[in-house]
Amino acid sequence: MTSVTDGAFYGWPYSYYGQHVDPRVMPQRPDLVAKAIPPDYALSSHVAPLGMAFYTGSALPQAYQGGAFIGEHGSWNRPALNGYKVVFVPFKDGHPDGMAQDFVTGFLNGKDEARGRPVGLAVDKVGALLIADDVGNKVWRVTAATK
Repeated sequence: MTSVTDGAFYGWPYSYYGQHVDPRVMPQRPDLVAKAIPPDYALSSHVAPLGMAFYTGSALPQAYQGGAFIGEHGSWNRPALNGYKVVFVPFKDGHPDGMAQDFVTGFLNGKDEARGRPVGLAVDKVGALLIADDVGNKVWRVTAATK
């Protein structure tokens, strides 16, 4: 996850996470790799983060205010599946501030079968988090528990 600056180079397809060269790409471009900017924040590898929504609503506890929800669509090419959840990254002064926290899990049936894959996120007009799931063919709506 990173901020984007006009004219900056972030590595693709020649490198990832700054100057980590991808040897499969030919021809190589060491001149561009030397200028590659690493991301501001690292998520786990192979989680395929496809959706992100900053939270400014009021249907969830104050701790989520101003942070980012990220839908991890999940890996497809690993023996141990990774991702398949929605995480929350707290922000402070406009920058990530802390570890990603599991927010919605349960998209895996055991360890080797996906019963859901978060693909898109949005916040509805009352502040609930909406999660589009392209395997379960559903849109999940998440709010805080009421008493």
